[in-house]
Amino acid sequence: MADFSQFAGRACPEWYMKPQLGVFIHWGMFAVPAWAPRGKSLTELFETDYDDAFVQGPYAEWYDNALRDPTSPTSEHHRQTWGGAPYADFREPFETAAEAFDADAWADLFLAAGAKYVVFVTKHHDGFCLWPTEVENPHRPGWHSKRDFIGELAEAVRARGMRFGLYYSGGLDWTFHPRLIRNMGEMFAAVPTGDDYRAYAAAQVRELIDRYRPSVLWNDIAWPNADDLPALFADYYAAVPDGVINDRWMGIAPLFESLRDPAACEAFNARIKSRIAKVGVHADGGSKPPHADFRTVEYGSGDHLIGQKWESTRGLGMAFGYNANEVTDDYMTGEQLIALYREVAAGGGNLLVNVGPRADGSIPDVQRAPLLAIGKALAA
Repeated sequence: MADFSQFAGRACPEWYMKPQLGVFIHWGMFAVPAWAPRGKSLTELFETDYDDAFVQGPYAEWYDNALRDPTSPTSEHHRQTWGGAPYADFREPFETAAEAFDADAWADLFLAAGAKYVVFVTKHHDGFCLWPTEVENPHRPGWHSKRDFIGELAEAVRARGMRFGLYYSGGLDWTFHPRLIRNMGEMFAAVPTGDDYRAYAAAQVRELIDRYRPSVLWNDIAWPNADDLPALFADYYAAVPDGVINDRWMGIAPLFESLRDPAACEAFNARIKSRIAKVGVHADGGSKPPHADFRTVEYGSGDHLIGQKWESTRGLGMAFGYNANEVTDDYMTGEQLIALYREVAAGGGNLLVNVGPRADGSIPDVQRAPLLAIGKALAA
């Protein structure tokens, strides 16, 4: 059993404890199709359409997953727009469009928004890496950008006095385990647990730590095996003594593997649905991670996390990746963003608000406007 005792009593670094604004960035190949159904948030879908929430939901960055269900709205859109093209075909148009990427323009906007830290997605669930990693993907060699987008943004953000953090999808990588995910049980069943992925993910995160020294290490979904985490966390803190780690590192490999059995997955989902019906989507399930500097709430409030440092994250619209199918009314106004920030800060939380740039790196005006509005409010 993994031993996290060396981190017991570690205080969350002072710089992160003060309520503040951060900016999240979801950008990648999914910005080429840039499409997902609109109308309901994922939180609403967990309450009304739990069994198919991840294929009916608005998360454009999950495009590759929704394509695995031929009856999904995304698959219908894809057939009409892209024919039978596989998701991997979006790589070339993304890299071509991304030649226009301007790290300084992004950093200027985030500074004007009053952000104190920036968290950039390095690898999302499609497995495509936004830095020229030297850790080779055994299933899809060369599955990374030629340009070092991570390094360029790190330099631009730090030059303006903001801290720089990194997101890594440790729990899902569809180049290792391309399994259709419709609900929470199927999501955890899709976590790769083989030795090849364990070694790959750990090596990539260490490479990111060594190259970019992120102030925030933000993992998503889960981790293939908790036994690997104490050494990884220790290495991170040695490199970045005042760094912070989020709470999405659950590494219960036997659970993930058991959920690949349909009956076990159905029973798991029944328990989750029962809990949602009783206490809602965002109530704390009662279990705490073995170690985290802060807790993470997605499209919700951390009011239930009394006595713990927490961060609320959400997109300016209903997606994290750019969704061209959304309309202006799907996005927060400046007034709404300011009100949300004040509510989160009053509860001791940080607000990590997400931008989803287009494939060419441009940030739509409907996202820029609320960021500039909150920047003015915070500077007043």
